[in-house]
Amino acid sequence: MKLLKINANQGLFSGDDGQYIPVDKLTKEHLLRLVNLTLSEEVEFDAFDEEELPNQAHQIIYKSVYTKLSELGQRKAEFIDQSERLFLEDYEKYKHDAPQRIRLDCVRNEPQSEPFVGQARCIL
Repeated sequence: MKLLKINANQGLFSGDDGQYIPVDKLTKEHLLRLVNLTLSEEVEFDAFDEEELPNQAHQIIYKSVYTKLSELGQRKAEFIDQSERLFLEDYEKYKHDAPQRIRLDCVRNEPQSEPFVGQARCIL
């Protein structure tokens, strides 16, 4: 899937519906979608070429997005592995720490002849 392309002297990105939109209309939601696609699918981009983009705004935006997405695509496996490792470390820490952090004391509200018949009040 081609996420960025240069056509008719304009830098374009792939929109939600597959239509190409000028890069100067790029929003943070569009950018997040492009990042997610870069991480989850095989994508391609037209290389940045200053000569093909006479509009200076398009040059700046296209070059910046192209550079970041290209780097992310090249480091995709490393990024995913690091994210999974961080999640696993936090999960393991929580799994081992949780029983020590939670203390449950139960006390009876009403005296009864049988243990814990009636309502019990639990305090965390």
